[in-house]
Amino acid sequence: MSVETTAPVKLPKWVRYAIDYGGLVAWILTLVVLSLMHRSDAAVTSSWVIVGASLLALAVGLIAERRVAPMPLVTAVLGLIFGGLTLFFHDERFIKVKPTILYTLFGLFLITGALRGKNPLKVLMGDAFHLPDPVVRTLTLRYALFFFALAVANEIIWRTQTTLFWGFFKFPGVPIVIFLFAMSQAPLMMKHMPDDEAEAEGKPPAETP
Repeated sequence: MSVETTAPVKLPKWVRYAIDYGGLVAWILTLVVLSLMHRSDAAVTSSWVIVGASLLALAVGLIAERRVAPMPLVTAVLGLIFGGLTLFFHDERFIKVKPTILYTLFGLFLITGALRGKNPLKVLMGDAFHLPDPVVRTLTLRYALFFFALAVANEIIWRTQTTLFWGFFKFPGVPIVIFLFAMSQAPLMMKHMPDDEAEAEGKPPAETP
């Protein structure tokens, strides 16, 4: 008698993107509408969207894929914690400081991982990441400094600009900046990326995540 097991579902990329960015789109739209209505609690009220999106991301990862990747997990948990604190204390400073803590944690994760001789960039870029160790160390340092810079920028912006300006910095500003930074590192990666034949010969069999 055989026992059938249900394999984890690998979600299409567009579904994952919709989960990752759909909540942010809904959040910024909510923030814009409430700000145009001159609601003083715009950031606080829109935090409900962040809490809901964080719960959705965790639920999809656990139910559909039977796992939650480390980075989305950290992002979702911080979203729940700081979104919840914002709503409980009715204080928008909690949700505004969340990106600062998140980017700082990413930077520290990269630095500490590199110091321990690990390759923390695999968590960010996936398993298909084959580069010489010196190049990996260079990229790790650059990404760590980049995330620290984002943390500083977030602190400066939320403390000196309007809530709506900060909202557009958070989304779509930060994703665009991250994309542009990643593209700026592409020449270094492509220069040292092994050719397809060498990679195919030395690459171990693929494993299920």
